[in-house]
Amino acid sequence: MLPKKLTLMVQGTTSDAGKSTLVCALGRALKNRGVSVAPFKSQNMALNSAVTEDGGEIGRAQALQAQACGLKPHTDFNPVLLKPTSDIGCQVIINGKAIINPNSNASDTKSAGNMKARQYHDYKPTAMKAVLASHERLTQQYDWVVAEGAGSPAEINLRDRDIANMGFAEAVDCPVIIIADIDRGGVFAHIIGTLDCLSQSEQNRVVGFVINRFRGDIGLLQSGLDWLEVKTGKPVLAVLPYLMGLHLDSEDSVSLSETIEDKGLAHQQRLKVVVPIYPRVSNHTDLDPLAAHPQVDLELIGPSISGSKVNEASHIPKADLIILPGSKNTRADLAWLKEQGWLPYLQQHLRYGGKILGICGGLQMLGKTINDPLGLEGIAGSSDGFGWLDIETELLPEKTLKNVSGILNLPGQESCDIQGYEIHAGLTVTSNPKSTNDNRSIIATDDNHICALLSNDEQIMASYWHGLMDTPEALQSILRWAGAETSLVDYQELREKSLEVLGASVEEHFDWQKLEAELNKFNKH
Repeated sequence: MLPKKLTLMVQGTTSDAGKSTLVCALGRALKNRGVSVAPFKSQNMALNSAVTEDGGEIGRAQALQAQACGLKPHTDFNPVLLKPTSDIGCQVIINGKAIINPNSNASDTKSAGNMKARQYHDYKPTAMKAVLASHERLTQQYDWVVAEGAGSPAEINLRDRDIANMGFAEAVDCPVIIIADIDRGGVFAHIIGTLDCLSQSEQNRVVGFVINRFRGDIGLLQSGLDWLEVKTGKPVLAVLPYLMGLHLDSEDSVSLSETIEDKGLAHQQRLKVVVPIYPRVSNHTDLDPLAAHPQVDLELIGPSISGSKVNEASHIPKADLIILPGSKNTRADLAWLKEQGWLPYLQQHLRYGGKILGICGGLQMLGKTINDPLGLEGIAGSSDGFGWLDIETELLPEKTLKNVSGILNLPGQESCDIQGYEIHAGLTVTSNPKSTNDNRSIIATDDNHICALLSNDEQIMASYWHGLMDTPEALQSILRWAGAETSLVDYQELREKSLEVLGASVEEHFDWQKLEAELNKFNKH
């Protein structure tokens, strides 16, 4: 029998080894077994985030893990969220809210929770208190807590004051599973090397290994598994297969699943969608429903390989729809777009009747100006936007965080329900209330809040809402506005089916008896 009460931690030999996915899979498998289970990640560094039921902000991956466990997102699932604003700085979010330094003045960017790496290192003991308090609340509410580490516990330079990996495991005295990605190559070296970087007490709490993304003949791997178990004295708990075609929110890296295969739709014309991926792009999970749609050809465009500017859009394909996604540093990413030469490309796109959709930071870029008087996202000042919408934005210390719903009304389309969530620091207002070139509100809400606009020529749509296209009817309406006669695709259903596939895979391939034996031994140590 598995323990009735347990915190089990999943740590990885590398980033992207499969920690987030394994926590999802274990959560769904345990839920299907009737276990009361919750996900947990003490510290997450990510620009993809979600709004919780209690009005806070957590990593998008933890919201997905909550769904796997049959729960609504809560700030206790991810008490510390770090949102990078530069290569050496980030916004620090504790219990769902950006921290505010009571001793800071208005010009101090720490007033908005921004810290340099060294400042945050000094702050970690305070952050750890929030981590342990959240974990304690979860252990009182749920039988199992499946916790996810961050990066790798073998990063020696991050061991001091660690709250994300073994530092947390030691503090709460929980067992640890190490997961490694065999698809990268060198899986045995990754595992042995990771163990060798741990202290003896940390090694003792490792109860076994999971090898992820295996494809091929398992018989050819067996001799290596046997060697690993003899070498370490610890069992291989599972060899998980490489699963194709899953539709799951990525934690932070811009990676998209394959499109769903539907032979009946393959012959139909596909809508070409182009998205610039700027340096501080955030909540790019907004694009996942497009990546999953069989009638959409989605292409992400970063800087040119040569490092040169776009120069008359030489490396950007023609598109039906261009999406400007969210950004954690809107003014800097706007400057990057202009430096890369996107402005003449966008101007030409509009001249030929193309459509543009701006989401959150993308909405701000489409307006007249973006003002940051306090320097919340960098150097204080103002930037000229593209100027295609009569709006102005000012960045404020207090974030807007809320789940939202309403009715989407696009020209020529039937009205439909739409859901989403807002995460932004900007206050956007009409720049010229008397202008004849006003923007139409296209989402009706109970409080008449202006949250989505359409230009008079109907070529530009902009909204603060993330998750605009998660609702199948809203996705279809937006794609038809963009010029495609598309079929209805329910991305929420695809995500739920993917979680079931994950849960079934872990249920089948995990050696539950080995896990039970190792947990019993650990509890007696």
